[in-house]
Amino acid sequence: MVSGDVRTRTRDIARAAVRAELGQVAIGLFQREGFAKVTINDVAAAAGVSRNTFLRYFGTKEDAVLGAFDAQGQRVADALRARPAGEDDWTVLRHALDTIVEDYRRDPGGTLATARLIQETPALRARRLEKQCGWRPLLAQALAERTDPPSLPTDLDLLVRAAAALDCLEIAVDQWAASDGRLALDDLIDQAFAALAAR
Repeated sequence: MVSGDVRTRTRDIARAAVRAELGQVAIGLFQREGFAKVTINDVAAAAGVSRNTFLRYFGTKEDAVLGAFDAQGQRVADALRARPAGEDDWTVLRHALDTIVEDYRRDPGGTLATARLIQETPALRARRLEKQCGWRPLLAQALAERTDPPSLPTDLDLLVRAAAALDCLEIAVDQWAASDGRLALDDLIDQAFAALAAR
């Protein structure tokens, strides 16, 4: 007999697989036809599902492109918590961003094409920034937990550090995309952090 937990995990895995597949179909279509020209109905038809099915997985076209960003903020915060206790905030933040760099390493061609699509589409750029702004409190909370005694996650210094680290990431990704992926993303992030530290 299959337990409820196993059924729930299986359902979650299946849902994540369908969501990933729909996202890939959408991104491919947006890259070929242009984000503005493609409708939700077009994506649903290309994926062989109904509009309502697509909308069960993504509320907007933007979410179909940026759905992977949803979990990234929590992954960065978890990586930050796992860093050695003696590291300073900037070192911790820099190394925590390596979880995102790993995504780019796994699929450099796909992530480069997606980065370009985001750069070229104002609605996607705005939505990406909105999602990254949502990561700030997650990172500030993780930083706060590392202080002795623990700080408040609303501490202005922590929020500013989190925001600055995310800006470094965004600028580095833009530079990486502009170089057609020839420059190493982790080197660009290092340079961005070094530019901040020099001030």
